[in-house]
Amino acid sequence: MAMKIKKGDTVRMQSGKDRGKTGTVLRISPKDRKLAVSGLNLVKRHMRPKQSGQKGQIVSIERLVSASAVALVNKETGKFVRVGWQHDTSGGKIRIDRKTKLPL
Repeated sequence: MAMKIKKGDTVRMQSGKDRGKTGTVLRISPKDRKLAVSGLNLVKRHMRPKQSGQKGQIVSIERLVSASAVALVNKETGKFVRVGWQHDTSGGKIRIDRKTKLPL
C-alpha cells in the first residue's frame, strides 16, 4: 500500500510528547511506514570526535515517527486533510483532499 504522506509535506503530530506541533517531512521509510519530521521527536545523541584534537559533542536529531501519529496539513487552508487517490487523464494517480476533492 502506498504511503499518503510524501517528503516535503507539512504534518501535525497527533500523539506523543510533541502533540499539536507542526513540521515538514524530511525523509520517509515506506517499508516501516515511518517518517522523520523537522524539529519534532528530537533525541540527544553523543557524537565522538572525528579527528584528534576535536571535542565530542551532543547533537539533537529527529527520530522516525509512525505515519499513524501524524496528520497531513493543507498548506493553503492550514486544516487537516484526509488523503485519497484519483486517476488523472494520463493514467497516473494524484493525491486529493477527500472533503473538497481538490488535488494536494
